[in-house]
Amino acid sequence: MDTYETLNSALVNLFRDVMDLEEHAIMTSEYHDITNNDMHVIEAVGLGEPKNMSAIAKLLSVTVGTLTIAMNSLVKKGYVNRERGKEDRRVVYISLSEKGKRAYQHHEKFHRHMIDEILRDLTKEETEALVRSLVKLDQWFRRFQED
Repeated sequence: MDTYETLNSALVNLFRDVMDLEEHAIMTSEYHDITNNDMHVIEAVGLGEPKNMSAIAKLLSVTVGTLTIAMNSLVKKGYVNRERGKEDRRVVYISLSEKGKRAYQHHEKFHRHMIDEILRDLTKEETEALVRSLVKLDQWFRRFQED
């Protein structure tokens, strides 16, 4: 297999496998009612200060309209809180509920375990090369999205 085929196969498999593993890690009895997409919205809301819908939509590279559909579902399921701005009632701020914070931490634990396992058998040099390569790949994807 040449370099192109190897990289193409690895990227396609990695993307699919991470999504599948993530879905299985999320699907517990406590979080049976959310999807990978829901979890990524929860991750974008984060544990910090409440964010407005535009900021969250930008983080996820989706429209506010698309995000509103996901957010309505997460509010109904009890994962996020929606609150109007005090100074400007048109602005809607989103924060995680206690249930949403637990889901966020559950998801973060999966990612931490995944990264720890990936790095476990790598040398310092291999780790540095992997990080440089993935950062370059991420930068390429971000430039590609902007076009």
